Amino acid sequence: MSARTSGGDFTSNLGKIYAVYTGGFFGFVVLLAILEQVGVPNRIIGYLFVFFTLAVYAGIGVLSRTMQVSEYYVAGRKVPAIYNGMATGADWMSAASFIGMAGTLYALGYDGLAYVLGWTGGYVLVAVLVAPYLRKFGAYTVPDFLAARYGGNVARFIGIIVLLFCSFTYVVAQIYGTGIIASRFLGISFEVAVYVGLLGILLCSMLGGMRAVTWTQVAQYIVLIVAYLIPVVLLSAQKYGLPIPQLTYGQALQEITALEQQMVQNGLAQSVKPHIAPFTNMDPFNYFALILCLMVGTASLPHVLMRYFTTPSVREARKSVGWSLLFIFLLYFTAPAYAAFAKLEVYQNVIGASMDALPAWIYTYGNLGLVQVCGVDATTLEAIRAACLSVGSADNILGLADLKINNDVIVISTPEIAGLPYVIAGLVAAGGLAAALSTADGLLLAIANALSHDVYYKMVDPEAPTRRRLIVARVLLAVVAVIAAWVASTKPADILSMVAWAFSLAAAGNFPALVLGIWWKRTTTAGAIAGMLVGFGSTLFYLVMTKYGGMALWPIPGVTGGIQNISAAIIGLPLGVLTMIVVSLMTPAPSKEMQDFIDEIRRPRGKVLMTEKAA
Repeated sequence: MSARTSGGDFTSNLGKIYAVYTGGFFGFVVLLAILEQVGVPNRIIGYLFVFFTLAVYAGIGVLSRTMQVSEYYVAGRKVPAIYNGMATGADWMSAASFIGMAGTLYALGYDGLAYVLGWTGGYVLVAVLVAPYLRKFGAYTVPDFLAARYGGNVARFIGIIVLLFCSFTYVVAQIYGTGIIASRFLGISFEVAVYVGLLGILLCSMLGGMRAVTWTQVAQYIVLIVAYLIPVVLLSAQKYGLPIPQLTYGQALQEITALEQQMVQNGLAQSVKPHIAPFTNMDPFNYFALILCLMVGTASLPHVLMRYFTTPSVREARKSVGWSLLFIFLLYFTAPAYAAFAKLEVYQNVIGASMDALPAWIYTYGNLGLVQVCGVDATTLEAIRAACLSVGSADNILGLADLKINNDVIVISTPEIAGLPYVIAGLVAAGGLAAALSTADGLLLAIANALSHDVYYKMVDPEAPTRRRLIVARVLLAVVAVIAAWVASTKPADILSMVAWAFSLAAAGNFPALVLGIWWKRTTTAGAIAGMLVGFGSTLFYLVMTKYGGMALWPIPGVTGGIQNISAAIIGLPLGVLTMIVVSLMTPAPSKEMQDFIDEIRRPRGKVLMTEKAA
């Protein structure tokens, strides 16, 4: 792959290459299914899934190694739109989407749709407001644009700070996800498992940069979408005779509603928040605030926007946004069905069961600290019996309130909950690992590129030779990755919360400067700097103080509890925009040359405006 990537042969044969890869992957799954039937232990199958997929991704990363600057930072700007769409889909559909979203929909029901609406809607903003214009601008990173648009390294430096905070928060969530999967299917502790996942991440991204990450992410997308769809397709076919879960999960919701009522009537629950009822877990203000923050954050995340620097042209950048949305839609359209089928299985087969007859998966995940019964980890039957007696639940029947499943384990555990073959559980684990690794690769690359390109090369040593620049990038990537793994090992929060924080930080810090910088020629350097500082600073302060500093949520009349910190950008974003506009109007307008430069960025045709000098 390395020898061909720099020329036309590889890109002209992408269809054949990935068709063979997909066929090989299906063959591998069939082989493992046969091994399961002939009695190969589940642990061995889990090992094969994890290590085989890691080996394939690492192999692509090694074969795509490069010492060319443009290949390392932007994959040589040769990625066709459809494959950039797949890579963006994999980059985007992180552990939060693959692992966390269905779990959140399981727990929140209707209110969890805020995540689906926010993340899909955000790509409309990407396509209309940002991506094509950054591609027309050229260069390598989002801070590059800020520096050129706002004249100097102050705006670049603030952009780097925003990138570091939001990307680091996001990558911790991905490594956390790899730790959950590796600990379950490799039988090792979570604290060790995060470093196993880290090894796969580094092998994918360290040697080949964006080139390696791009072709790895295409391979990872194929794995993750197959792994996500197969379990719920099988459940839909088993229950309703139609292997299209998006069409049958309405029937599942009807059964869930009936079971919710039965549980109350039978004394298995005092009350139930209906799965399909709106605003039972989130008030309307926070619901729509979260949608807005996620949409704007989507159009502001540096690791997503940098994917559109890799296309051959502005036209291809526009097309790749459309492909991205299609590939993301396939998973997001399925997530509500996944949550519904998982909840139906739990309600039908677990709630109301005798404590003596609880399924094995409860103890499997209980020993990982991911399933609790009567307030304690479900490690043994004796442990949960003692716990249930201590809280006054002595009838030996599992009630709804007695069982607590970690949101982040719903997707991984659903095949086992539904009694599907273990090979399906291993397939889902491989998909979750692909989702977490693909996003972590992109995030770490964004961080390392910002530090090596925007700090070291642009601000410290502009005469640094290519070899030294790439060595610095790789060393920084490894250092940041190890720090992120250590933070993830402390389990700072659930995956979806950490990801939502990253979106709010990106939305408040980047969106006003990017969008006004493109669409309002009157935006000045002073206005942009002030707006970024105010927007990002206020959002970060609210997040940190409400999560760790003991500060109460900011109250709003008619809003229960105040503004949730996962929607913190609802504070910082308007403050940043207002500050940027006011300060810009109070300071001299940009030069005629800069205003002409902005006009040219908005023209769809013409040459790329900024190009990197030859190394």
